[in-house]
Amino acid sequence: MIQYIDGKNLRDMFVSGANNLQNHKDLVDKLNVFPVPDGDTGTNMSLTISYAMKELAKVSNDNITDIGKALSKGSLMGARGNSGVILSQIIRGIAKSIEGKENLSTEDLAHAFKNGSDTAYKAVIKPIEGTILTVVRESGEHAIKVAKKEKDMLKFLELLIEEANESLKRTPNLLKALKEAGVVDSGGKGLVLIYEGMYSALKGNAIEIKDSNASEVQTIEVSRNNISTEDIKYCYCTEFILESNTVEDTKIRDIMLPLGDSLAVVGDDGVIKVHVHTNDPGKALQEALKHGQLLTIKIENMKLQHENTLVDANYETASSVEEKEYGFIATSMGEGLATIFRDFGVDHIIEGGQTMNPSTEDFMNAIESIHARNIFIFPNNSNIIMAANQAKELSEKNIVVIPTKTTPQGFSALVNFNGDASVEENEAAMMESLSLVKSGQVTFAVRDTVMNDVDVKEGNVIGIAESRLMSAGDSVDEITTDLIEKLVDEDTAIITLFYGEDVKEDQANELRDALEEKFEDIDVELYYGGQPLYYYLISVE
Repeated sequence: MIQYIDGKNLRDMFVSGANNLQNHKDLVDKLNVFPVPDGDTGTNMSLTISYAMKELAKVSNDNITDIGKALSKGSLMGARGNSGVILSQIIRGIAKSIEGKENLSTEDLAHAFKNGSDTAYKAVIKPIEGTILTVVRESGEHAIKVAKKEKDMLKFLELLIEEANESLKRTPNLLKALKEAGVVDSGGKGLVLIYEGMYSALKGNAIEIKDSNASEVQTIEVSRNNISTEDIKYCYCTEFILESNTVEDTKIRDIMLPLGDSLAVVGDDGVIKVHVHTNDPGKALQEALKHGQLLTIKIENMKLQHENTLVDANYETASSVEEKEYGFIATSMGEGLATIFRDFGVDHIIEGGQTMNPSTEDFMNAIESIHARNIFIFPNNSNIIMAANQAKELSEKNIVVIPTKTTPQGFSALVNFNGDASVEENEAAMMESLSLVKSGQVTFAVRDTVMNDVDVKEGNVIGIAESRLMSAGDSVDEITTDLIEKLVDEDTAIITLFYGEDVKEDQANELRDALEEKFEDIDVELYYGGQPLYYYLISVE
């Protein structure tokens, strides 16, 4: 009977869990609801926890607190995709719960799993049941009940995994899309694999990694001319770090909220970082001092043409490098699409390859490379929005994430940017533009399925629009045309096609000509996108 686990046990368990997920990431990828070739949940979760392993390797001792902090920091910075961000929050909650402990009982571990669940739910604005959130919550609640009676760690983990698997099996009953696709939730499966790997290590059968090869996200940095400044509502960019063991970051956030805008508050280990634009920086500092001591302070007058540091407790030299008013970051896949984003003036392009989403760290590096007062981020993929928002929370700069779910939405948002307008006006205009464009994708199916009453066979060409599988067949041109027909309405003025790396230019031109003849009252535009896997990306406005 194993009644307690120590730091070495905990380290070995997490390494084994990470390896088990890595070894089965392709299986998790294939559980993607849509039968598309770039399902990426397994890859994202595996890369997220691999960052945690790299950070863990830097810890030379077996202190449980140090191990937890390393896992939390690594997974936070390495988080990719929605599933990766949620996993990072689960790990963060577990790490917080085990701080200060020399060894862990079943009750300690149960409360850690439960805290992981609670932390993940708080991080998601609109939690959806039938996902990894359900699996971590139901298994965590079950763990609390089991731990009250079961003191044997191995038996406890057996029962935890049993419930996690049962919860996973129930996910299709909670999420219609899963039931239609005939799969369980991919993120939930990834979590179960981690649990199973942890259990295997404690039994003495630690899982070794089989394949350590992983693609890398490439970043492309491009220059952009300065944009004219505009009147600023709140004059002082105020940043400080508060050390306090008496107040949570959420409380500080509530205190700072009435004092200005562009507020970002991030707390960890009794240290709270605050960024706020305000007209009364003294008030912000006084309120913070009521709850602890200030480690660093920096106040900048944003109406000056250069940085003017008024107060800096670190006595850093003030920088006189001129800042732009606006900077832009976009994610993109394909040389042609990247070129179009450059033409729109995007400063930093994060280009992800097949089954690859940028991490929180990728966004942080992009943010740090841009010398601008205000930075807009365009994720251009629903699975990247959470990582972008996590970077926003960690950064001390004023970041605005426009939740673009597709590349056409990203282009539409940039078209509506006005260099003479305020941040708030631009954000409102961009957000409004998202509803004015319909997006479609044409790719191929990687498995048989039936979705939205469409019978799909492996290898079929499939058309997807507005998060729905719309058509399937054998001809790229026919499916593309059929998809456009379903997107076009009486208000449509422009159809734009971006053809991928697997489509020849003359083929794309022939399709455009056919579409111009079919939709004679609508402008049809064609651009080289160069994106892999997707024959066409479609924009209908």
